[in-house]
Order: sequence, then C-alpha cells, then structure tokens
Amino acid sequence: MGKLTLYGIDGSPPVRSVLLTLNALGLDFEYKVVNLLTGEHLQPEFLKINPLHTVPALDDDGFYLYDSHAINAYLVSKFSRDDTLYPKDLQKRAIVDQRLHYESGVVAPTGVAITRPLFWEKNSEIPKARIDALEEVYKNLNLFLKSGDYLAGNNLTIVDFHVLADLSGMVYFLEIQSTKYPRLAGWMQRMKRLPYYEEANGSRMAMIIQFIKSSPFTIV
Repeated sequence: MGKLTLYGIDGSPPVRSVLLTLNALGLDFEYKVVNLLTGEHLQPEFLKINPLHTVPALDDDGFYLYDSHAINAYLVSKFSRDDTLYPKDLQKRAIVDQRLHYESGVVAPTGVAITRPLFWEKNSEIPKARIDALEEVYKNLNLFLKSGDYLAGNNLTIVDFHVLADLSGMVYFLEIQSTKYPRLAGWMQRMKRLPYYEEANGSRMAMIIQFIKSSPFTIV
C-alpha cells in the first residue's frame, strides 16, 4: 500500500468523518494540519492537491481526492476487507447514498447556518428558525433509525461517520432529548462507544467545544 496523507483541521466535521473512516479501517496514514487562518490552503503546494482549496483532501501515493463523501467511499472501496461500511449491493448502497445526500444537503448546511455567524461573523444572535431547522433534522434522523441501529440499517456505514461529526458540535446548541428522540439519543451513545471514537472525533472536539462555551449566544 502506498502512503496515505490526509490534509485537514480538527474543527472540520468533514475532516473528522474521514478520520473516523481511516480509523475504522485500521489504516496507517499521515495527518497534516492545514492552517486556514494563515492561508496555507491557498498556497501553490496545497492547490496542487486541491484546487478548490478546501479540507479534507487526501493524497494516496500521488492520487489526489477531495470532498469527504468521495474520500470515504474511495477508502472503503479500496481498502476495506468487506463492503459493510459502503455496500456493493445496489439497494443497500442506494439507502446509504440517500442518507449521505441528506447529510450533505440538509444536516451539514443546517449546522453551518448556526455556527458561521457565531464563529466567523462575531454575531452572537442565532435566529430561532435555525434552531427549529436543527430540531427538524433530529426528527428526521430519529425517523431513519426506525430501520435499524444505524442510519442506513443494522450495519455501521460511512453515513454514520458523517452525521456523527456534524452532530458532535450541534448538540451544544440543541440537546438531543432522549424523551423526544430516543432512537437518535441511543445512536449517539452507540457511536461514542466505538473504540476509535475519541481518537478520531471526541478528543478533536476540544477546541470547538471551548470556543462554543466561550462565545455566549442568544436565540432570537
């Protein structure tokens, strides 16, 4: 196997989803932090890897790939001993893909709508409609979990990694109440029991959690 290098930052949910996949597969890789604040992502060396200058980006022995969804599907397809994390069966894969599209089209943008003003625009007021949208996300994810212990059925898949990375920060703006969303709350606990959870996600949330707690916000 050639050398795998992941470029990213711990605060990025898409980056953490790839870290979860890499750890789930037991792969050896190098992790290089890209300092977005100093513009490292705009330097020629990084633009060669990802001309869209975003993270995560993967270098697989000279093969460059960006977008976390593409990266995770690629890693499982190339390196996994089985296809559980991203099934080859068309119908099972279709369910995973549907959930992935929901994550990229709804879950992630809902989180960004809440955090971007607070983190980047120094605006401490969060419109209630955005919190309501997050509650709708919880409702739909809880609905998905009617089909099994994980978001695409009875087996852990890459969509669980994507949504876990998103919700790990969102819960500080809206708690997942076990009385309202019991399946989703149970899923979060199952995900936190993964042997690689802390290494790939939990411990990497520290800076984000500290920032959220030190940035008082008001829901208006």
